[in-house]
Amino acid sequence: MSKVTVFVGLDYHKGKVQVCALDQSGKVLINRPCADDAAELARLVAGFGDHVRGAIEACTGSADLADELIERHGWDLDLAHPGYVARMKQSPDKSDYSDARMLADLVRVGYLPRVWLAPEDVRQLRVTVRLRQQLINQRRATKLRITALLRDARVAEPTGARRWGPGWLGWLRIAEGLGPETRFAVDYHLADLERLDREIVAIEARLVKITAEDPVVDRLVKMRGVGMVTAWALRAEIGRFDRFRTGKQLARYCGLTPRNASSGQRQADAGLIKAGSALLRATLIEAAHRLIRFDPRWAALGAKLRGAGKPGSVVAAAVANRWIRWLFHQVEGGSPTLRAAG
Repeated sequence: MSKVTVFVGLDYHKGKVQVCALDQSGKVLINRPCADDAAELARLVAGFGDHVRGAIEACTGSADLADELIERHGWDLDLAHPGYVARMKQSPDKSDYSDARMLADLVRVGYLPRVWLAPEDVRQLRVTVRLRQQLINQRRATKLRITALLRDARVAEPTGARRWGPGWLGWLRIAEGLGPETRFAVDYHLADLERLDREIVAIEARLVKITAEDPVVDRLVKMRGVGMVTAWALRAEIGRFDRFRTGKQLARYCGLTPRNASSGQRQADAGLIKAGSALLRATLIEAAHRLIRFDPRWAALGAKLRGAGKPGSVVAAAVANRWIRWLFHQVEGGSPTLRAAG
């Protein structure tokens, strides 16, 4: 007995989902709002066919809903790239009705720009890795506020003491020349720094615990230039390496390849593409700086690029690009467990 396929587009919002269902010919079977509930969505569509192929734009909350529809209700559902979907529209108008229909139609004709749906464990790891980075950013901002207060008060820092080291912090706690309100602000920020340091240590301990038996993290930390922080970021943001066909594709996902800006006889690029995870890109750039300092192979590449007149930022990005491509081939030629984990 042949299955009746229905094509479904879900325009996701907090509290509700616009549902559009099409048949094989593109006829609209239903296009209406529904509660943000997987069971209710499944009941609504069940009357139109026994095989559901659908799409939902990648956004906050959509991955969890998609996972539930796939695992519990047997839908064949993909995440869609919202930016590419918007570019494919043939009208400047926007509505939930038209967005849901657009998604359903893209699934029907096979033109849907797909986004990888990370499994639950990877999505949960991302939450903790990104929380750590948020605290790191807060700590950096707090340090900048303290140094701005010192500059504003024209206080000379002690020579020979490493900034933010124990000696420098000891001096800061008793430094003279600060007004009473500036002293209050500095002490407030110092207390905030101590709190952030404790929280970062606690989160890193949690990350060590939850990745203790992760084969990807275990393999990554054994490579030169990769510490736990880098391994956590790669595992959380990339997930699994075998979803990419080539190292170049992985490097582009990481935001490390230049954007082509050629036209006619003009052949040029416009810097790194502004796409993907900023955390992942920054982590790989930092790793490249370490590799240039401590790994002879990548130090040689960095020296060659500097000799060609490339600025330091371009050198670091180029090394990160080459390294992640190299890493892809190490993984693809290595343990099957590492390739398929996650």
